[in-house]
Amino acid sequence: MSLVYIRQAAKNDLDEIMPIIDEAKRFLKEDGNPQWQSGYPDSATISSDIENGEAWVLIVNQNIAGYTAVTSGPDPNYHQIDGRWKNDLDPYVAIHRVAISNEYRGMHLASYLLSSLISMHYDQGVRNYRVDTFRTNEIVQHLVEDSGFTERGTIKNDDPIDPYRVAYELNL
Repeated sequence: MSLVYIRQAAKNDLDEIMPIIDEAKRFLKEDGNPQWQSGYPDSATISSDIENGEAWVLIVNQNIAGYTAVTSGPDPNYHQIDGRWKNDLDPYVAIHRVAISNEYRGMHLASYLLSSLISMHYDQGVRNYRVDTFRTNEIVQHLVEDSGFTERGTIKNDDPIDPYRVAYELNL
């Protein structure tokens, strides 16, 4: 692996992104994790991310190896929390839909992806970051905790399988 970077996703990336999303769904299912087993995220979700300028891809040797979406707050899912945000006043970005291709799994590229996103947004003046995941998704919980995020409580969204998420925050 020699060249690794992130870039904003383009419309013509959708055909390469969706297999990565599908691989992540299968990986979660095989791991016994119900996250992403309700059809979400689908191509309409990813297309909307791209159209809104919120979609990012991780590039490894000129191949798309990962995907994520970064939204600027306020995120409606974060309005109510069973817990407490440390900083609920300043602007934040939320990192959603992190997926790494099976071909690159185990190479710590998700950590690189998070670090790159944080660095890029930090340069733009953002000092607060949020992320959430299923209560059973220990892989993502470990990833964000290793990246400096602190668990702040539980949020709720409209997922039909399990609406509760562990919510994390990073303040720089």
